[in-house]
Amino acid sequence: MQYRNFGKLGWKPSALGFGVMRLPVLDNLPARIDESQASSMLHYAIDQGVNYLDTAYPYHRGQSEVFLGEALKGGYREKVKLATKLPSWMIETSTDFDRYFFEQLEKLQTDHIDFYLLHALKREWWDNLFQLGVLEWAEKKIAEGKIGYLGFSFHDTYPVFKDIVDAYDGWSFCQIQYNYMDIKYQAGKRGLKYAAEKGLGVVIMEPLRGGLLAKNPPPPAVAKHYDGMDVKRTPTDWALQWLWNQPEVSVVLSGMSTMAHVQENVESANQSGIGALREADHEFIVKIQRAYKDITPIPCTNCRYCVPCPGGIDIPTVFRIFNDTVMFEDLKHGKSQYHFLSEEHRADNCVECGSCEEKCPQGIAVIEWLKEAHAMLEDTNPRAEENAI
Repeated sequence: MQYRNFGKLGWKPSALGFGVMRLPVLDNLPARIDESQASSMLHYAIDQGVNYLDTAYPYHRGQSEVFLGEALKGGYREKVKLATKLPSWMIETSTDFDRYFFEQLEKLQTDHIDFYLLHALKREWWDNLFQLGVLEWAEKKIAEGKIGYLGFSFHDTYPVFKDIVDAYDGWSFCQIQYNYMDIKYQAGKRGLKYAAEKGLGVVIMEPLRGGLLAKNPPPPAVAKHYDGMDVKRTPTDWALQWLWNQPEVSVVLSGMSTMAHVQENVESANQSGIGALREADHEFIVKIQRAYKDITPIPCTNCRYCVPCPGGIDIPTVFRIFNDTVMFEDLKHGKSQYHFLSEEHRADNCVECGSCEEKCPQGIAVIEWLKEAHAMLEDTNPRAEENAI
């Protein structure tokens, strides 16, 4: 296993981190983790040198932390650093901090959390936590030895990310969505570099964009570019190596569902290294990016000039989900992501006022695309992925 720097901390994380959010389940029910298979996967990863485990309060309908509490018995807890998250959107009063935290300690059967995150921060949730005194609360828990280091995971725009990083000198790390298709999305590459410059460890989530970049074979328009490469890698390995090539990346999380996933990702991590990719490899990734974008139906650049929408629609997110559905030929994933979007932000709230089309620098027929997106993605009985954040 290869090990990397974690910001200003002296501790070295494994290149690969285990995201405990997409474990194998029984009867297709997220809360019924296949404990035997999942434990074998987790123990194999740890035995191969993986030392960073990432979970959260809502994963597997609240059962991920429970599973880990049992699976880490027998000496495994001492071999790893454990990360879990405060459910930011569920916090109403300052008393909720302790309520959820001590429930998590009980579920995990531990007396401390090595890396504690404020989960899925966006502007409104961050403002609420800050006003309720979450930083002061966390500092007390750190002083008591209950929390090792404080960080946050993030889902908003780069300016919000920068504001949060700058708001507190005590951050040790952050967690961002980042992959070769999401270079400018949310925190993006600017956020990666800014956090690293500030001395924060940067944990990467969604390195495979929810598994979309792992499709093997990829769509035909993309697959043709693989044939000419002298280095043969799977789509998964290409995506992971692209991340590990960057020195600002501390650890890459993978939500693995089978033992084959674990074995493949461990082997990729063993071959990883900063600056390991050649110029030809970077050129290949650029070709793949362009090939995917060429089959994207809506030319949305996520400039967000169209929001706020008078009808409350999150137009850029709707378009992103629709584009991903077409680009990666995965309707099930698209419907799941669309269902996870709050009802007030979905496309059927369009009142056809036209203000979005007046502001769009790309000249997109926003109203018609919203109708088409909703028609494709609406599902009266979807099984939403509860691990989307």
